[in-house]
Amino acid sequence: MSPRMKPLLELDPTVVRKARSLARKAGQPVVKLAQSHTTVSVERATLRLAGLSGADHERVPWVNHLVDQVRDQVGLEHGVTTPVFDALRRGEAEDLLTLAQKAASGSVSFRLPEGREATRAQATARREVSRGIRTIDKQRTTRDRLVKRHGDPEQRPWIYLIVATGDIYEDIPQAQAAAREGADVIAVIRSTGQSLLDYVPEGATREGYAGTYATQENFRLMRAALDETSKELGRYIRLTNYASGLCMPEIATLAGLERLDMMLNDSMYGILFRDINPIRTFVDQRFSRQIHARAGIIINTGEDNYLTTADAVEAAHTVTVSQLLNEYFAKEAGLEDWQLGLGHAFEINPDLPDSFRMELAHALLARQLFPDAPLKWMPPTKHMTGDIFRGYLLDGFFNLVGAMTGQGILLVGMMTEAVVTPFLSDRDLALQNVRYVMNAAGGLTEDFHPPRDGFIQTRARQVLSEAVDLLDTIVHDSDSAGDPPLLAAIADGTFGLMKRPANAGKGLDGVVRRAPGYDNPATTLLETGETR
Repeated sequence: MSPRMKPLLELDPTVVRKARSLARKAGQPVVKLAQSHTTVSVERATLRLAGLSGADHERVPWVNHLVDQVRDQVGLEHGVTTPVFDALRRGEAEDLLTLAQKAASGSVSFRLPEGREATRAQATARREVSRGIRTIDKQRTTRDRLVKRHGDPEQRPWIYLIVATGDIYEDIPQAQAAAREGADVIAVIRSTGQSLLDYVPEGATREGYAGTYATQENFRLMRAALDETSKELGRYIRLTNYASGLCMPEIATLAGLERLDMMLNDSMYGILFRDINPIRTFVDQRFSRQIHARAGIIINTGEDNYLTTADAVEAAHTVTVSQLLNEYFAKEAGLEDWQLGLGHAFEINPDLPDSFRMELAHALLARQLFPDAPLKWMPPTKHMTGDIFRGYLLDGFFNLVGAMTGQGILLVGMMTEAVVTPFLSDRDLALQNVRYVMNAAGGLTEDFHPPRDGFIQTRARQVLSEAVDLLDTIVHDSDSAGDPPLLAAIADGTFGLMKRPANAGKGLDGVVRRAPGYDNPATTLLETGETR
């Protein structure tokens, strides 16, 4: 991404190392939990990699039918692919789609094969799933080629703009218009509530509410449209969607297959703000991030959301803690620094004295802790009042912090936030605001140096110190009753003031503990880097 900024905060490297060490200690038990469990969505994603798609006349996807039937008959503890490809080898159907259709009508008998039959079924499964992995590899190569041909935006940060009509055929011209006006990244926001659907809708959709359904066909249509616009403009326009919620692994897989470039991907968002079971989402997150790592997709994390429910000054350190945890989980899953769009936001009450100076301190802290990550900087929302003039000024201040602190991805703020879904004219004015600030002050990163031990340096050190203290508490002082300490902290309301116990929440019934001999060829290929 952007060249490294000079370290301006004079942070104590010992404190920074301690913060990362504690984040690793807090995260490791959760990774072990993810490695010892699977979910219905992980198994469905694996079947999608093997080529199964489509849905029945009631729009229930075939992957759901097949996973449900295998689970009912033999369980998912050994993975879905071994019984599925054993059934195909035994002649229960001639292909995966037919097998799913027959299974849906209850006319397939599944079993757990043993010995040579199990070995042969697993070899067949690996061969078929590897085709999907190779498609993801080809799409990554295509992206690299198109970026080389069309070029990246000249400036940093990349300008990230949301489209959200509910109708993919209306989204497309709006997205293309936004790119022509200067947007570098188009985010197609998801229909309200899709994160709570335990299936991925099928086909092109026109009926989303406050957003458009994330489907494979919608991904394909928008990617093709933005490819046309990239060619027209001479710069590669990136496409973003949401790999979160109950179908996180499947949506990540579809994003890889259709060459999306960024995905919102953070289990904590689903846990805290959608009440999805913590174990389910951490298991799903690990698989989805392995897919994103393979696909060369940049993830965006959701720390900005904490500050909409908790106070942005008092809870600033929880953002830093979550960023450190997200960094650990992401790298463990294979993501590289350039793929870590760690989130933070301009959400301090503007009526507070020195609010802008504190925002600068927090943004610089994130920038210095993660110097090689394309941080995603989020605009004010909580304190937007409907006064569009005040809102436009706040967005200008937000853009200025982005320019001064070298952020990587800047989400365009809308002065009509809290009033209406933005019109095209609102987006145009918002982009003008960004362009003015970046043209006038984009080089301020060279000139801006907070005074040693002044307000900004002191505030940043305070937030980092509080983050270390909280991580230390999570690791050492948790009465977790057998749960990993991080899950106990989430249950206690540590993040965003939301209390989410590990034994509750939506999707818990879709979590399965792996048995000895569990086999998932997708996980094997993703962890080894192999292609066959």
